[in-house]
Amino acid sequence: MGIFAKIKDALKRTKDVIAYRLGKLFTGGVLNDEFYDELESILLSADIGSETTESILDDLKKATDKKMLTKPEQIRTELKRIMCEILDFELPEETYPLVILVAGVNGVGKTTSIGKLARNYKRAGKSVTIVAADTFRAAAADQLTIWAERAGVRIVKQSEGSDAASVVYDALQSAKSKGTEVTIIDTAGRLHNKVNLMEELKKIDRVIDREFPQAMRLNYIVLDATTGQNALSQVDLFNEAIDIDGIILTKLDGTAKGGVVLAIAGEEEVPVVYVGVGEGIDDLEKFDAADFVDAIVGDR
Repeated sequence: MGIFAKIKDALKRTKDVIAYRLGKLFTGGVLNDEFYDELESILLSADIGSETTESILDDLKKATDKKMLTKPEQIRTELKRIMCEILDFELPEETYPLVILVAGVNGVGKTTSIGKLARNYKRAGKSVTIVAADTFRAAAADQLTIWAERAGVRIVKQSEGSDAASVVYDALQSAKSKGTEVTIIDTAGRLHNKVNLMEELKKIDRVIDREFPQAMRLNYIVLDATTGQNALSQVDLFNEAIDIDGIILTKLDGTAKGGVVLAIAGEEEVPVVYVGVGEGIDDLEKFDAADFVDAIVGDR
């Protein structure tokens, strides 16, 4: 299955919710208040969020006036263009060595995503090491070891309860000595009320900056698409501890509210970099704005 086909399939539940209503809206009627009210309702039903939906509608009305559009079916093209602009971030070109710090609350698919991410880099011919710095949760390192074996990459770990920053320190020294190209660091799942764990995350962040300044740094947060608008608050919380560079969005195939991707990009101004489109180790895809919008609003 091709990349676009995977994304389209993952978004099937979202499109099923809105496709009929969008199709009906775009093929009949006139551009009046009722048209925009119905479009607003459709966008909100996909969990795009009130703030981003309002912004989309404002831009849409301005474009309609400027281009003197008169037919509802003409709106589809403009809607897709506006959505793509919201989602289209200019990502930095990756250089090596590269250190990726992965954060997120428990249960979002963080361990799975790290394994899949490692697999992607391995397939691209890069040397990869996974660092098991979640020493707080029982069996976290064991689960990560299984994914490291599936991905065919090296893992650095210590015993449960070890100091997480020390694990990272040792892993970075090893990565430097071995010339490892990509180091992916797992961290303990955190909530806003786990102050000690958030402080630990900040400490790990400082250790990476201090010990491996020559490496490119990326901080990713893993979010569960099925949590909808709650995902936005998680971005806010983690941004207080570390600067989030990008989002790995999991379980996109398990929700009818995939429009949360637009809400995240529009309100948090943080790019979605990867999306989980299935359970297999190869089912983590680079996010593509055009593919995403096509899958929801209409095929190419």
